[in-house]
This record gives sequence, C-alpha cells and structure tokens, in this order.
Amino acid sequence: MHHSSTGSRECRGKRGAPVSTALPPDNPFAKPSELPYGMPPFDRITEEHYAPAFEAGLAEHAAEIEAIAGSAEPPTFDNTIVALERSGRLLGRVSSVFFNLTSSDTNPVLQDLQAEVAPKLAAHHDAIRLDPKLYGRVRELYERREELGLDAESAWLLERVHTDFERAGAGLPEADQRRLRKLNEELSMLSTSFQENLLRDTNDLAVLVDDPAELAGLSADAIASAGEAAAARGEQGRYLLNLSLPTSQPLLASLQNRELRRRLFEASVSRGNRGNDNDNTAVLRRIAALRAERAALLGYPHHAGYVISDETARTSDAAVGLLERLAPAAVANAKRDADELQRYLAEDVPGAKLEPWDWAFYGERVRKARYDVDDATLRPYFELDRVLVDGVFFAAGKLYGLSFTERHDLPKYHPEVRVFEVFDADGSPLGLFLGDYYTRDSKRGGAWMNTFVDQSDLLGDRPVVVNNLNITRPPEGEPTLLSFDEVVTAFHEFGHALHALLSAVKYPTFSGTNVPRDFVEYPSQVNEMWMLWPEVLANYAKHHQTGEPLPQRLVERLEESAQYGQGFATTEYLAAALLDQAWHGISTDDDISDVTRFEAQALEKAGVALHTVPPRYRSTYFAHVFSGGYSAGYYSYIWSEVLDADTVEWFKENGGLSRANGDHFRRELLSRGGSLDSMAAFRTFRGRDPEITPLLKRRGLTGA
Repeated sequence: MHHSSTGSRECRGKRGAPVSTALPPDNPFAKPSELPYGMPPFDRITEEHYAPAFEAGLAEHAAEIEAIAGSAEPPTFDNTIVALERSGRLLGRVSSVFFNLTSSDTNPVLQDLQAEVAPKLAAHHDAIRLDPKLYGRVRELYERREELGLDAESAWLLERVHTDFERAGAGLPEADQRRLRKLNEELSMLSTSFQENLLRDTNDLAVLVDDPAELAGLSADAIASAGEAAAARGEQGRYLLNLSLPTSQPLLASLQNRELRRRLFEASVSRGNRGNDNDNTAVLRRIAALRAERAALLGYPHHAGYVISDETARTSDAAVGLLERLAPAAVANAKRDADELQRYLAEDVPGAKLEPWDWAFYGERVRKARYDVDDATLRPYFELDRVLVDGVFFAAGKLYGLSFTERHDLPKYHPEVRVFEVFDADGSPLGLFLGDYYTRDSKRGGAWMNTFVDQSDLLGDRPVVVNNLNITRPPEGEPTLLSFDEVVTAFHEFGHALHALLSAVKYPTFSGTNVPRDFVEYPSQVNEMWMLWPEVLANYAKHHQTGEPLPQRLVERLEESAQYGQGFATTEYLAAALLDQAWHGISTDDDISDVTRFEAQALEKAGVALHTVPPRYRSTYFAHVFSGGYSAGYYSYIWSEVLDADTVEWFKENGGLSRANGDHFRRELLSRGGSLDSMAAFRTFRGRDPEITPLLKRRGLTGA
C-alpha cells in the first residue's frame, strides 16, 4: 500500500503575536540536511529534537502563511500559489522523518508525541484552509485563471489549490467552520488511538507455543525464527507466532496442527475487539460518526460521497458498482473452491466442517496436488538480496535504464535499513532508495512506500524514497528466504518507489504518488508483472544453495496456478472494500451501537457474507480506513487493477520488457505525478479509455 508520510503538508498554529521560530542550531532539523539528496541526518536526530522542531515549524509556517494572506500586493500566481508551494519547509522536514518513524520504528516517546502533535497539525491545516483572506486571494486568481497565461502544470495547480480550499470548507459560514475544526482535531486524535491500540493488541495477541511438535509443517528456519521471537520477549524455550495485518495469516497455509491454526486465526480476528484497553470498537464508531457529520457540513450525503467526488471514480455509486459487478462471480468461485476443500478436510478429519482457518492449508494442498507447487518448494529460490538486486532492480534497469549503488556511508534510522543511490540511464544521479524489509515490534504491520524527500524542480529537491515490508528475520547466518507473496509485495512496493523516483514535476504538490487515491496503486500493480517475466525470473530465481535456476516446470505451474484461489482472494478483498463503503455510507442519522452486527449486516446485504471467507480486514483492525489514508478508498485497489490489467496487455502487445516501452510509460505516466488529470494521463499512455475485460480474465471472473 502507499502511505503518505505527513498526512498534510501544510500546517500551522494559532494566530497572534509573532512567535520566535529560531531552533537552536544544534537541532538537526534547524536547516536543510547537507547530506546527499537532503537525506535526513539520522545519526544526529534524537527523540528530544522532534517537539521543538514541530513547534518552530508550525510557528514558521504560520508566519509565512500570514505574510501571503496579509500581503498588501494584489494576488498573483507567484505571490500566492507559488509562495504556498515554497512555504512550510521546516515543518515538512520534521514531519517526514517523524511520521516515517512512527510507522517503521516507533517507541512510547514517539507515540506520546504523535498523540500530542496530531491534533495540532490538524488545527494548523484547518487554519490555512479556512483562512478567509487567503481563500479570497486564491478565489480571485481562480476566477481570473483564463487571463493569467499559465502553463498547463501551473493552471492545474491553481485549479487543485482552489478545489482543496473548497473541499476543506473555506466557503462555509463561521459557525460551521468552527465545528469543522473541532471535528478534524478529534478525528486526528482518534486515528492515532486506533493505530496505537492495534499495534498493542497485535503484539499482545501473538500466539505462544510450548511444544515444537505443534509447529509441524513449518520450515526449520520459520521454527527457529519463532524461537528467537519468543526469546526476544523473554520467553526462552517457547515459540512466538507474530500476527501480520490482514485476517488471513501466512502461517495458516503450512501449519498442520488444526487446533493451532484455529488459535492463530481467532487471535487475528479478535484484534481490537476484546473489550480490553486496546479495544477499537468505540474509536471506530466515533470516527465513522464524525466523518459523516463532517461530510454533511460540507454538503455531501456521506463521507464516501465526499471522498470519491475528488477521485477518478467521481461517485460512490461508480465505486460500489464495480465491486458489486465482481461480487457474484467471485463468491460463486469461492463456493466452488470451498466444496473441494471440504472434501480434502473430510479425508483428514471425518465429519469436520470447513472453517476459515482451514482454507489456506487445504488451498495450499490443492495447489500442490494440482499444480505441484507450494511455498516450501519455492522459498529456496527467493533469497531477499537476489530478489531485490537481480529481480526488482534488474527489471527497473531493463525498462528505465536505472542503476543502483549501495551506500554504506549514509546514516540510517535503523541498522536493518539498506540505502541505494539511484542513477538514470545517462549516469546522472536520480535519488536515494531505502529498503526496510524485516518485521519488528516497533514497526506497524503491512507493507508500504513513503518518502523522506519529494522530487520538485521548484525547490530543487530530488527524491528520497523508502519501502517497508514485514519479512520475518531468519536466525543469524541464515539466508532470508521469501514466500511467493512476499516477492509480489517487493515488486509492488517498488512500483510505488519508481513513481516517486521517476517523478519530474515542478511543484511539490504533484510529486510522485501525489495522485488520486484510486490511481495511486496502479503503477505499483503494473510493476508486479515483471516478477514472473521470463528474463527477470531467470535472473533472480536461483536456489540459494546450489544456484540452480527455478525449474521451468515450476514456472509453468506457477503461471497455471495464478488463477487458483482467486475466488477466495477476490471475495475477501471485496468484503473489506464493501465494508469500508458501508461504514462511510452512513448518514448523521445512523447510530451504530454494535460493530459486529453492523459488519455482519453490511456483508450480508452486499452478498459477500461467507463464513469460510472472512473480509481481508475486519473493522476493528482495518487500519487502511481508520488510521491510514484509505477511508472510503479501499475500493481503489481493484479500480486501479482495471487500469493495471489493461496496461499489462499493452506491454505484452508491444513486446514486453524493453526500454522503448518503459520510456513511454515513464514519460506519459510515472514522471507526471499528479501534474495533470490522471485519467487524461492514462488515455495518453494507452491511446484510449481503460477496458475491464483484462481484469475479469486475470481473476477468472469472466462469468461476471
């Protein structure tokens, strides 16, 4: 998933007497980093530097905004819109480091500070967007936009800034604006609470196992890792199974012990819903209610309507329409698969009924029987360094001419992080790429891309980009072997990284992945296609001990098996996406008292309530929508996948992995960021509107 680091770039505090914004010069945020590419000086940043830097950054930005809004000069594009783009540099520096670390390497000090700073940032953001003088200047420019003689990117920026002010409530009466500020402040605190509750409950619910015999089915390195994870928590001689973010846990595919599978699954689905201090039910009900109230204030029927009106889907009906179109075929496929899995289970445990914790295990067995391919067979061919350097980077070299040099001389925020300098085809420096691949208690679940520095010609900044995954660290001296899904994730997240690294825009607002939410996953999904591309696969998929290439029969089976399990995968995804729409389709009249009942009714109504296929995320750990940037936007993965599947067809029709194809995709799409209408960029690249058939074919839903 893509995750924007600062949440809001523009932030500021209360009006009033000028505040001294000077930070002591020994604070590493006091001036721009002198390291290559503005890489943050992590070796000098300590916990006590954040709070004063936030304070100074908020004050400095407030003063800059005051100067723009209160200027005696008549508004011009330069003194208003460009001045806004240049403002808030100190706040941007501290925010990007801080919010990256609260996701990837947090601790109680940072968590306390996040709870303190989130409402201040929300209030500051509102102070800018609801500033009547500033809005007046923006509106005046917008009304005269035809006569300003702006180039295309500048004209689009003016339009976007004006839209942002309108959507933030700049045109509302004073009393409504006051209420809006309160709503935004409380929402920012609630989403922080949701994230913290979830992290604590996820750590708390990790499953402890006493008897190694119960771990039958896991590889030796997975068992050793579980032993080390337990020891790290002071549980020597025991084994700890950590939970990953989605409902379905990767280990469920391998664990032979049915009772342990049940424990692991039940731990997963109970997160945030146990009536303890980490319970998220009240938090998310409040979030949903406040979002509904805010949407009504802004003139929308519900939060989904508000969010999607500014995405490429335009209406929640269009988004839900796509999900509902796919649901019947996906559910039919899942039911067909469930009948087959039930037969396998009955052979093992006569009279037993298929449960959600059985699905992955028997699905893996069917995959092995039918296609002779399973994770245990594949893992030895997917060693992390090879996947990264000889797979992910190799494909980027073939497509875009990029090359990568590891930098051991630059400071890192955690010893496990790797830093690579990225060069363009002509040898010119492009940016830095950071890879943070291992799971740890201080890192939230899932996988994401983020930036420390955004590309911008206006500011002369080149990108510093990070990918985070959550791969279990092998025991000392052992190779890091990835599952098939983890390899997909590595290629996916690097697709986001390419979007940021290849950005070539003037204004920071448009940099890289700053595109509509339902467009942001599209380039990253396209990048997944190279994982099994013969030339790429042959270059990285080699046995970590013998160096033998992944046998051709396994490659063929992998491709044949790609559609197997799509009924489950599509149904669990659609259930989560429709759940997101249900929570954000409520109006201010709806009072939801029981989260579990609301969830069950929503899934039933959408036709995706299958006992054996729970949603990919249940409400109480649905971090994407209650503490991430995907509220009413989880549909965007499949919306983007329509574009992605159609683009994969284009690459195949045009000869696949070539510089000519990569350069066309880079020129028309990746380099443009958000600097033009996203669907217009797609049409220029593809030569027409997207078509849904390639997606239906890929997911085996052609009956849809």
